[in-house]
This record gives sequence, C-alpha cells and structure tokens, in this order.
Amino acid sequence: MEKEINIKNRKASFEYALLDTYIAGIQLTGTEIKSIREGKAAIGDAFCFFDKGELWIKSLHITEYGKASFYNHAPLRDRKLLLHKKELRKIANAFTDGMAIVPLRLFINEGGWAKIEIALAKGKKQYDKRETIKKRELQRNLGRHIK
Repeated sequence: MEKEINIKNRKASFEYALLDTYIAGIQLTGTEIKSIREGKAAIGDAFCFFDKGELWIKSLHITEYGKASFYNHAPLRDRKLLLHKKELRKIANAFTDGMAIVPLRLFINEGGWAKIEIALAKGKKQYDKRETIKKRELQRNLGRHIK
C-alpha cells in the first residue's frame, strides 16, 4: 500500500491573495522523484520565475536520496515547470508588479507523475493579514461553542 504524497505550502494563503491556480509538471531526475515519493521535499521558501519564455521554480528543496551514491542530485537546483504554451502566455500576460507565482502544493497524481500546483498571487498588506487572523479565530471560537 502506497502512502499519498501531498506536500503543502501553508504560508502561501496567509501571505498572498491567490488569484489563479494552475497544475504543472516538473522536470526531475531519477533520484529527485524517489525522494519526493518518500515525502522528503519542502516548498515553503520556493517561488517561480520566467527565464527566456520558460517557467522555473527556485528554492524547492528536495532532500538527497539516501540510497544513491555519487549519482545524487543538488537539493536546491532550479527546476523547469512544464506547462502548455497557452498557459505560459496567460500567466506571463497577467503577471505585473507586486505579483508573484507561488507554489501551493506538491503531489503525485494517479499516473505516478510529480505535479505542482502553482498560483498567480498578489502580496497581502499587514492589515489584510490581521483580518485573516481575526476570521480564523472567530471560526475557531464558534466551533468550540457549537460542540
């Protein structure tokens, strides 16, 4: 029985207002996919950027595979994201100042491929973050009183 891999970026929805989401493939090496299947990846500090019309992800930490010797990968290398040209153009046209492309979740789909969910996001101001905290605490208190 295989465990489900679903690595989330929990800070993303707090730090950013998420506008559009996309599912992209990732160009990986053999040892990288093995580490992801073990659940040894972190996307908390990762972000995406355009380079020569292609979308790349930076600071996606995939731990080195323990059973590989000198054929291992670099944990923090830049990795290419695989999207259709139509989707890339749509993201590039919507991308303006003050916006970011943020990874939300790294998962393995039904076919066994590693996919990453990314979102076009706009940074929240401090007062927006405080409002989010107030709403979350209100929901928590309501849940306690209902029980």
